[in-house]
Amino acid sequence: MPGVVESIKVITEAKSRRIARYAFEYAALNGRKTVTCVHKANIMKLTDGLFLQVCTEVAKEFPAITFNQIIVDNACMQMASKPQQFDVLLTPNLYGNLIDNIGAGLIGGVGFLPGGSIGHAAAVFEQGASAGNVGIHMAGQGVANPTAVMLASAMMLKHCKLSSFGEQLEDAVYAVLGAGKVRTPDMGGEATSAAFTAAVVDYISTLRTADAEKAH
Repeated sequence: MPGVVESIKVITEAKSRRIARYAFEYAALNGRKTVTCVHKANIMKLTDGLFLQVCTEVAKEFPAITFNQIIVDNACMQMASKPQQFDVLLTPNLYGNLIDNIGAGLIGGVGFLPGGSIGHAAAVFEQGASAGNVGIHMAGQGVANPTAVMLASAMMLKHCKLSSFGEQLEDAVYAVLGAGKVRTPDMGGEATSAAFTAAVVDYISTLRTADAEKAH
């Protein structure tokens, strides 16, 4: 019928169980206390209902982890008003995209938020929120905030079991941010991407020099 479209939402038990188990295993391995399932099962009773059901079943396998559930509308409002109440959020893909962009906005923009897409056979680490339309005006100017990419690289190093290197990179990024002397325009400064990167590299060099001196 002209003027009418239909979209099909597919949720499977197997994939819901896989992502749910990953969320709880991540929480257990990283000292997280709570996993919250984000859904719309009150309206999408079959698709999101299945997702919530499977997440609830998997939660029983991890009694040390507190399990909560929240409707996506409320989750977005709570993220904007009191984000510190959440620990690990377990969501279908669409809701996750919405929530991580809210998170990016809360901490200063897409330039700060790292992300990873992890599967059985491969893993990809990149900015955690959509940056294409937001940062298009900075293309080719060398002033984009590289924090998200650096922190995503730290996540990659940890995923590859190179945790010490990942932690060094994280420490250096946070130290440069904390010092506040080298800031890209989105942070209220005038530094270039290269200048921020150089400051991070210099800090890592300082850490390594200090470690070498302690070793002797």
